[in-house]
Amino acid sequence: MHIWVDADACPAVVKDILYRAAKRWQRPVTLVANRMLYTPPSPWIRAVQVPRGFDVADDYIVRHAGPGDLVITGDIPLAAQALERGAFVLSPRGERHTADTIRERLSLRDMMEDLRNAGIDTGGPAAFGQSDRRAFGNALDRLMAASKGRGPAL
Repeated sequence: MHIWVDADACPAVVKDILYRAAKRWQRPVTLVANRMLYTPPSPWIRAVQVPRGFDVADDYIVRHAGPGDLVITGDIPLAAQALERGAFVLSPRGERHTADTIRERLSLRDMMEDLRNAGIDTGGPAAFGQSDRRAFGNALDRLMAASKGRGPAL
């Protein structure tokens, strides 16, 4: 299982969790962003800088992620594409997206975008907090354990 991270908007605390997980589970983690990223020295961690542009990082992840890989993203269209490629998907808040849940998430995203385009203030997501960090860490541990045959089936 290769872990692909949509790193442009990924919270630093989630990246820190992933750095520790890469070492612990000995899984490659690739952060993809349109800017230079600092990553700790590790044979398991690398960063890829892609050119600036709309969805360039997303397109890179979709081209490279495959069945059984894990994609970390808060981008719902990218999550849908990764699922189509057979990857597992987690949001930085620990929500696992599946083929069964992604259609509803896409519909909700589209509806909120329509409201914003109509000038309605829909607010934004809540600030990333300790409970989000904990939820992400727990969800990641469950996926990693299952992929190593130490937990419930994926």
